[in-house]
Amino acid sequence: MFSPRVARRTLSRYRRKGLDALERRLLETVSSGGLEGARVLEIGGGIGAIQAELLEAGAERGEIVELVSAYEPYAHDLAREKGLEERTSFRVEDVLENPGAVDSADVVVLNRVVCCSPDGVQLASVAARLCTRTLALSFPRDRFWMKAALGLLNGAMLIMRRSFRVFVHPRAALVAAAEAEGLQLTETGDSLAWEFVVFRRHT
Repeated sequence: MFSPRVARRTLSRYRRKGLDALERRLLETVSSGGLEGARVLEIGGGIGAIQAELLEAGAERGEIVELVSAYEPYAHDLAREKGLEERTSFRVEDVLENPGAVDSADVVVLNRVVCCSPDGVQLASVAARLCTRTLALSFPRDRFWMKAALGLLNGAMLIMRRSFRVFVHPRAALVAAAEAEGLQLTETGDSLAWEFVVFRRHT
């Protein structure tokens, strides 16, 4: 699921089409909180498209933290194309296993990431602790049709003997995990299949 070929296709698709509609709305919502001088952390960021666009929108520095090294050369290619190679970095790290290895950031983004782990709620909690200003999560909507569709996908993965699974975590549990770390839910958005939530830390 996360091979160099998939990473290459992800970069090619982004070059042709940019962010999708929900991602653009997420970007606009996060940016509305102000980005001047901000450090961005994109957990599970793949090629790092979200953090790259946040840098273009005014953030100062960005970092992609990934479990999969296959994305790294393509993330570097994208940063170079945008003239951001001096302002962004890529690191392979398991945030759940070693959260202390990752520095906190003003803006933390998990775009379609919590659904890739059975520990997605715990991952949201770790991300909230790493966030000093704004946290953004996007994930599959907790609806019966999404559960049915992803159940079929998981069944296909089982037949193909692949270990990857997709998880639909309750929205309320994800929100509660972030709020338990002192964040306040301020904005939401959705499409037919996906939704996002944005939290701010008020001091």
